[in-house]
Amino acid sequence: MSKSEDTEKSEHTEKVEQMEKKGQYDVLHRLSNTLASRRNADPESSYTAQLFAGGPDSILKKIGEECAELIMAGKEGKRLKIVWESTDVVYHLMVLLAFYGLGAEDVLQELRRREGISGIDEKKSRGAGHHHKKAKDDHK
Repeated sequence: MSKSEDTEKSEHTEKVEQMEKKGQYDVLHRLSNTLASRRNADPESSYTAQLFAGGPDSILKKIGEECAELIMAGKEGKRLKIVWESTDVVYHLMVLLAFYGLGAEDVLQELRRREGISGIDEKKSRGAGHHHKKAKDDHK
């Protein structure tokens, strides 16, 4: 293992330990950490690494495909299929977040911010056609 891989592994381990102490180590956080660890993996050995190697267009195309499959499952009304397709959508959204250096906690933080706010009021607060800006917008 190279020195940089060893450093990445120890940083990953440290993050996991910190999250376990906070009691926040759930499946979305674990997935975020796993995806981040695949960022520089060999595309021959990892589907996630293949998506990363394809860049945002590859990831976005896959999100579109999975959303179309979810729509079809929703039209069919088959609950298990809706769960399967929703899981695929969530996974691929998480890949996109990881591509831009974001993770589950960023989305969960935004959900917490919006909790208890009417959807109409929240949209008005962003202004017509403008998206809410966060500190992490510099990851473009």
